[in-house]
Amino acid sequence: MNNPEAVIIGLGYIGLPTAALIAEGGTYVHGVDINQNVVDTINRGEIHIVEPSLDTSVSNAVSKGFLKAATTPVETKTYLIVVPTPFKDKHEPDISFVQSATTAILPLLKEGDLYIIESTSPIGTTEKMMTYIYEERPELNGKLHIAYCPERVLPGNVMYELVHNDRVIGGVNEASTEKAVAFYSKYVKGELHKTNARTAEMCKLVENSSRDVQIAFANELSLICDRADINVWELINLANRHPRVNILQPGCGVGGHCIAVDPYFIVADYPMESKIIGTAREVNNYKSFWCAEKVQNARLKFELQHGRKPKIALMGLAFKPDIDDLRESPAKYIVQRVLQNANNEEYYIVEPNIEEHNVFKLTDYKTAYEKADIVVFLVAHKEFKNLPKDSEKMMLDFCGVYK
Repeated sequence: MNNPEAVIIGLGYIGLPTAALIAEGGTYVHGVDINQNVVDTINRGEIHIVEPSLDTSVSNAVSKGFLKAATTPVETKTYLIVVPTPFKDKHEPDISFVQSATTAILPLLKEGDLYIIESTSPIGTTEKMMTYIYEERPELNGKLHIAYCPERVLPGNVMYELVHNDRVIGGVNEASTEKAVAFYSKYVKGELHKTNARTAEMCKLVENSSRDVQIAFANELSLICDRADINVWELINLANRHPRVNILQPGCGVGGHCIAVDPYFIVADYPMESKIIGTAREVNNYKSFWCAEKVQNARLKFELQHGRKPKIALMGLAFKPDIDDLRESPAKYIVQRVLQNANNEEYYIVEPNIEEHNVFKLTDYKTAYEKADIVVFLVAHKEFKNLPKDSEKMMLDFCGVYK
């Protein structure tokens, strides 16, 4: 492989598609991941995650020599940090992975290089990393281009959206913004919006917090409708006939690496000012607890009516329909909570998008549905929508499979 023109640190759900996209465009990319299995898989031209058309892109890029993976970075002109930013206890953001990735490239940096953070980050992270870099490499002070550019893609459609979605690009100064815009303009067809680093960081957090608040409204409606004996799916459908109303669909909570996490980055730093955002998180977390309690109540009701333990199918583990991603999944939380309170019932755990799980024994969805007395729909996977509605079974539909 020729000298890479870009190093991408973090080859997960965003980093790998980004690396593949850039490499497919004829740019030599050096991808970095701390997981040796991930590195080996990519270097075989294969992928370790489920994402439509990503396998083809990676295979093409690797076979043509434009993409190579390793556990350590090499010298280049452009460095992209695409690592996780989870939260610690009390929902405080953890930027240690961003700092570790930055530490790894510190010895490689040289005048004129472009350093971009794509990881979702608390406000001020880019400036904090700039300070850290210049403290460690004072001879480079003011001589690097440093910017923040968050991803805003939908799992299941990442390869298309990386190209066609607009991007917000914020540098620590105007020169950094322009340099980052010039880099992305080679690969992105969407509009590139220039701003500063703090605004770009906040923009990413606000986008996902907005979704979280809207979902919380739908989930709160579902709680009210359950008490009021109203079909929440019919209600929302009717309310949305109003030309200026667009209520989202309720579910069993909110999951994923973005919407269930990013609002805490705002709440942690601005607790007094973020009342609606904080309350939305509480509502969406409570919905998962409520669903788990509903399953317990259904189990007890069945036992009283039939004088035996029920067979229960828990349908779905992913955080949203038709993907394999279980990060922060409310369905996974519900399954864990239900199993903690199990009392010799027979459980069938279903997730059609993964072959096996290191904790749960998985069952084929048709088998689980057929055998179960109680069917609990946690994720509206397309496979489930083809199952016949069986009036003999007790149904708990938390995600609108049947609506």
